[in-house]
Order: sequence, then C-alpha cells, then structure tokens
Amino acid sequence: MTSGAPQSNHARLTAAAAARLGLRAVLVLAGEAPATVGGNLLLDHLLGADVVWAGDVDDDALDARVHAEAEAWRRRGTPTEVIPFGGSSVTGARGYVDAGRELLEQVPDVDTVVVAVGSGGTMAGLVHALGAEHVLGVDTGAVGDAGARVTRFVEGLAGRAFRGSLRLRADQVGDGYSHLTPAVTEAVHLVARTEGLVLDPVYTGRAAAGLIAAVREGEVVTGRRTVLLHSGGLPGLFGHPDAVRLA
Repeated sequence: MTSGAPQSNHARLTAAAAARLGLRAVLVLAGEAPATVGGNLLLDHLLGADVVWAGDVDDDALDARVHAEAEAWRRRGTPTEVIPFGGSSVTGARGYVDAGRELLEQVPDVDTVVVAVGSGGTMAGLVHALGAEHVLGVDTGAVGDAGARVTRFVEGLAGRAFRGSLRLRADQVGDGYSHLTPAVTEAVHLVARTEGLVLDPVYTGRAAAGLIAAVREGEVVTGRRTVLLHSGGLPGLFGHPDAVRLA
C-alpha cells in the first residue's frame, strides 16, 4: 500500500511491481475520482491496483489515511506493508546512491546533476553519492518543505548531521504542484524539438526549466559537464489536464 497524487508515478510503479510479484496493490490517492481516466491512473487500473480516493487532503492527512487503510486491511486478516509517499525513505534513497555511483563511472568529470525534487529521495541519494555541491535540485511543489525532507534522508544515509548546503531551486513551482507554467512549456518544447526527448510537465519538465534558468543566470556555465536526469514520468503527460496546451 502506498499514497500519492492522482497521477503519481510512484504509485503506478508500485502497482507494476506488485503485479510482477503476485501481490495486491492498494493506492491511496489525493483528490476525487476523475470523470475520465488517463495517464498513470489508467495504468494503475490496468495493472490491477485498488484505488482509494482520499479527497482534498494535505500531506499529513494523506499519510494518516494510508495508515488507517492499512490498519483496516490488517484487521481483516491481510498482512499489509505501507511504502512511504513517493517511495522516499532512507531505504528508498539508497537506490539513487547506487545510481549516482553508476553515473560517476560513466561521467567521472560531472560537475552538476540537475534533478526534479518531489518527495526528496532521489535528490538525497544523489547528494550522498556525488556531494551536495554537484546536485542541483528543482522543487516541483510536491511536498511542503522539500529541503527539510532531502536533508533528513541525507542524514539518514550518512548516519550523521548534514553540515553542507543544498542547491535547491524553488522558482519553478509556479502556482503549485503540477501547474503548467510558461517556463515549463518552453522547456518541454525545447527538449522535444532539439533532442527528441519527451518530458512531462510535472517533474522532468520542471527540472529542465530549472536548468534553463540556471544557465541564463550563470549558475550553470559552458565548459562544465552538466547532466539533466530524466527520471521518467512520461505517462503523466497523457493524464495532465493542460497537456493539450503543449501541442
């Protein structure tokens, strides 16, 4: 059992992993059931997940709801494990510690890795592997205090207090999580039409918008090896309410 936004990539991947392993997946999603099902939500149903709608809730209320649902399943005699929101925990972040080390093997002279920051685990793993100075996070507005979450996971990975400084941009959130901004639209168009790569408007599109802003401001400069991490999320493009504006 896990929780997320209606178009949660993590929830969809949890459903896929559960299907592969022969387990039942229950997804507790914020919001109300939409009139039409598309994007990740369509895949959730295709993968056989049970979807529970939690209504208009904040992070804490969503967390409380998923644990209440889990306890209800346990009372019915079904052993139930809760995976944290976004899959982000110290354990989950270890996956991107490995990813960061693999990236270093491929690009030893990397100066900056740019990554979208949702629930914080991806950035935390990369910071542990590469060092805080080499990771530029772009906040997507998925959680209330992304910096605090990343710091907590970094400290958990290291087993000590984090004394460094995170490079975390908050200028691409716009009016809130998943809001399609002109900067994100520009980034999605630019990468599609120059690189043939498709970004989603919630995560990778925001990361690219943050990178473009960093280049324009001189934070990222020519001559240094910069990597934009494409962390997936393409199905969410087809479930985004404003996707038609990208055409």
